[in-house]
Amino acid sequence: MNVITQVNDISDSHGEKTVARRTVYVYQAPVRVWHWLNALCMVTLFITGYLIASPPDSVTGEAYDHFQMGYIRFAHFAAGQSMAALFLLRIYWAFVGNAHASQIFFVPVWRADFWKGVLHEIRWYAFLEKYPRQYIGHNPLAHLMMFSIFTLGTLFMIVTGFALYSEGAGRESWQYKMFGWVFSIFPNSQDVHTFHHLGMWVLVCFTILHIYAAVREDIMSRQSMISSMISGERQFRDEGV
Repeated sequence: MNVITQVNDISDSHGEKTVARRTVYVYQAPVRVWHWLNALCMVTLFITGYLIASPPDSVTGEAYDHFQMGYIRFAHFAAGQSMAALFLLRIYWAFVGNAHASQIFFVPVWRADFWKGVLHEIRWYAFLEKYPRQYIGHNPLAHLMMFSIFTLGTLFMIVTGFALYSEGAGRESWQYKMFGWVFSIFPNSQDVHTFHHLGMWVLVCFTILHIYAAVREDIMSRQSMISSMISGERQFRDEGV
């Protein structure tokens, strides 16, 4: 853990001394790059996935003059395959990165203090706690949600997405050889389409709550959230106050 205390004894123009703030380096560069590229892929998948399920009005003329749905599907497939590749790289970095790099891939369900932390965060988000707890990485509730909804949800979408793609690629494709087993669980292809589409809405709702929670914590818990995913450093603003 790299803890840096920034102290400046120089007074400002009003004679007030600057305040020391504790800064902790949390998110390494590969994690930050993955986060923003993954976010771009998710936004692309949300928009194109919605349009695939609820197509826009058809345009007049020959299909080859417009190729409207073709471009939408191409963007969806490209973003999905990019997201899958990024997910594999993220798994790799969980093993070679710092302690915080692996946090979204497991939940310490065996620890009583973890569940006490989850309960405290639920009360904090419900405005039932007066003071927040400050964490270097994800707080226990965010940790639980990131794993159970984002990580497992992303894995589900990748698996079902490639399974659906294999229908067009054919039984001899690597996609079908790796993901064709999905149709043994859901023999009706439409069921896979339905669950894949519902999974999109789960991740849409998660993304909205994720942004809300990050902004809320940045303001109310007095620790940096959004800027941490840019600089990699988490700053605790109440230090020295």
